[in-house]
Amino acid sequence: MRRVVLLGRGGAGKSTFATRLGAALDLPVVELDALFWPPDLAPMPAERWAEVQEQLAGESRWILDGDLGPYDVLKPRLEKADTVVVLDFPLWRCAWRALRRGKEDRAFWHWLVTYRRRALPVVDAALAEHAKHATVHRLRNPRAVEGFLSRVDQAPT
Repeated sequence: MRRVVLLGRGGAGKSTFATRLGAALDLPVVELDALFWPPDLAPMPAERWAEVQEQLAGESRWILDGDLGPYDVLKPRLEKADTVVVLDFPLWRCAWRALRRGKEDRAFWHWLVTYRRRALPVVDAALAEHAKHATVHRLRNPRAVEGFLSRVDQAPT
């Protein structure tokens, strides 16, 4: 795994997973959410968002972690990825994690309320169209995540 894309609903734990996976594989992690949602909570224009993702996907080794924005462009990420990991956690689990984060995280709550419903159907359509060449792992619960991480840790480097 040299180019890993992490996808899933907000609150699924992608950032934590990306950090742990990056440490296990010695890959740099880019958190796209931090680029998409600036401090004033105004999303980046669609053209700029596609340009940023294209630029990041041009690097040779990475883990790209990020939720879907209102007009997300998955194509640049998926076409360059060799591995895609989808955290396909139930909606209730993601909402529970969001409640634990606290109401002060305004950007996250905005995301939770606004874009949650369409996240995984968009991911499935994009995978079918742009990631036919990549290995796709769909993890449906925290136990599957731990199993995946332990296999990565045990794999020869």
